Amino acid sequence: MKMEEIGKRISELRCEKNLTQMELAKGICTQASISLIEKGELEPNASTLSQIARKLGVDINYFFEIGSTPRLDYVNEVEKQLRALRIVYKYEEMMDYIKSEEKNPLFYRDPNKMQLLLWHKSIYAFEVEKDHPLAVSHIQSAFHLTKNSKRAFTELEMEMILTLGVFEYREENFQGAIKHFNQVEEALEGSKRIPADKSIYSRLYYHSARAHTRLGNLDHSISLATKGIDWCLEYDQLYLMPVLHYQVAYNYELMNNVEKALEFLDHSIQLFELYPENPGGNFVRDKRVNYIHMLEK
Repeated sequence: MKMEEIGKRISELRCEKNLTQMELAKGICTQASISLIEKGELEPNASTLSQIARKLGVDINYFFEIGSTPRLDYVNEVEKQLRALRIVYKYEEMMDYIKSEEKNPLFYRDPNKMQLLLWHKSIYAFEVEKDHPLAVSHIQSAFHLTKNSKRAFTELEMEMILTLGVFEYREENFQGAIKHFNQVEEALEGSKRIPADKSIYSRLYYHSARAHTRLGNLDHSISLATKGIDWCLEYDQLYLMPVLHYQVAYNYELMNNVEKALEFLDHSIQLFELYPENPGGNFVRDKRVNYIHMLEK
């Protein structure tokens, strides 16, 4: 990307809008950063460039069509921003980001990059619009972009299949959910490599365990959750450790083995202390009170 050319265009548009560098920077970055960007001495990240484009009243592709070489670091930054918004449930901001990037030639000219946007659109459709068929349709469209029955799934495609499984679980189609989860597990085992995002395994074990619990396959659910715990320990993936321990506890509760359930619930409570912002901590602490009452009886 020719940053000096992009910086020049930003400066020209800013002047046309009668904005000072300070006014353009407000809510985006510092005035000093705008000055460096306009001089071509600082490359803005995806979020900053997108916000600058919106404030100047142009699509982001206005900058990318200046005559540049597609930048992988920009695409990676977009992926990071979408993930950051997704995991804290800021779906409206996530969708604003998607709408902006859909007009970016770095994405609409590359089927693999468009898959990323369609995947997040499916999550928005399910979580915000409450439209399950539309959510599934977005993912089907994403797969159609790179359709090739002879190749292995990419990691992003595994993520999309996992998402389909979560959709089915939320719709209480537990058999359908397990079918998708098994497909992801087979793809991971077939790839014979550790995925770049190691949390895909822990998420897979957790969601699979939940679905099997709902079908009454309690021993199998415990086995899956235990595998998830072992994976988290081996690869330092602690975020799902609290809920994986709770899932084991819940299975033992359903088996009427409250003492064993309390053992795993206490582990879950201790782990939730690492994430005080997670409301699940309050739930498991209340659950412990119930377990104590059950044991007293």
